[in-house]
Amino acid sequence: MNHLDNLSDIDAANVVRCARTLLRRPMLRTDGPDGELLSLVYRHRATLQDLFAGLLGYRLVVERRFARLYKSGPGHDDTRGVLSMSPRGYAYLALTLAVLTGIGRQTLLSRLVADIRSAAAEAGINAPDDVTERRALTAALRHLVSLGVLQETEGSVAQDVLPQEALITIDTDLLGQLVTGPVGEAESPAHLVELAARPGPRGIEHAVRRRLVETPLVLYADLPAEQADWLRRNQRKETALLEQAFGLHTECRVEGVLAADPEDFLTDLSFPGVSTVARLTLLALPELLDGEEEDAPARHVVTAERLREVCAGLVEDYPAAWSKQFTDDLDRLVAEVTELLRRMGLAARADDGSWSVSAAAHRWLPSPDGDPEREQQQPEPVVVPEVPSWSLFDEENVS
Repeated sequence: MNHLDNLSDIDAANVVRCARTLLRRPMLRTDGPDGELLSLVYRHRATLQDLFAGLLGYRLVVERRFARLYKSGPGHDDTRGVLSMSPRGYAYLALTLAVLTGIGRQTLLSRLVADIRSAAAEAGINAPDDVTERRALTAALRHLVSLGVLQETEGSVAQDVLPQEALITIDTDLLGQLVTGPVGEAESPAHLVELAARPGPRGIEHAVRRRLVETPLVLYADLPAEQADWLRRNQRKETALLEQAFGLHTECRVEGVLAADPEDFLTDLSFPGVSTVARLTLLALPELLDGEEEDAPARHVVTAERLREVCAGLVEDYPAAWSKQFTDDLDRLVAEVTELLRRMGLAARADDGSWSVSAAAHRWLPSPDGDPEREQQQPEPVVVPEVPSWSLFDEENVS
């Protein structure tokens, strides 16, 4: 069923725009990024709720002040996390949410931090007061500020380790909409992760479509057999569906399916990109796939030593092209390059420390504009003098 068939072209375009925005910002509020679209979301809320429920099995809550799209949990896939948040930061985020449920509408930052550390001790979590822990806690609090759950009424949650005092206001409406997993049903943390990642009502259809929308690249080898078979059978239909509903363009290959956004709006991970790590990763691909053709096996094994060698060679060949923080720390550079490949779904680490690079990486192999050694000087063009021709205005002597 096409949820846009009964709409005018303008309304259909607005629904797609709203759907894309909600995928990118599942917590949309009037005073946040893209908040000006909230009135449009509210106007088309019924169509959007039907679209998300039918295509992805997602629940959408729309109020005057905010809209909340309840996505599925990532399960054991950690590539969908917030880039600025470490595992320790996520632990503090969970502790903070537990504390905020009973703290009221306003609190001092010092009291909030003390309550969070008390909750950590009660949960049996060691939370020493050192720089590393403060940074993780700060990242968790800054994330809640970015979502609008915490508002800095006086002072601020400093980016550097929380030395200042501040008055914090809690938006209890947003707080109540934040958690998506069925906490009341879960018997353990592992069970909660499992429940939150359950497929939608349509099972395989929703599970595969969620993967296509939420991840950069879906490889058949990474899917359960029944999901891989379903996707192979429905490639063409899904291509049309995702393009019409969310503006995504799909590329179908032997190894899997890539759902790309031509406007680069639906991703927080840009590749290729302009950063040192993104450019180095792009230039490393030909070396990592050296000797592999596009019809090669789905994955190509690269040793950790080879990865380090390729990165070191690029730094040595073009020392002035990269950020000094990476050229001075090769270990960090290698870790950042492999992490980018992993988050893009282009590489996975094996138990022996090697990396298996997907054949889909051939899509991003850089192509030179030309070969200077083979380009020859073009000869000067020969100028042919114009031959005069007769004109109606030329005089002719008639005898």
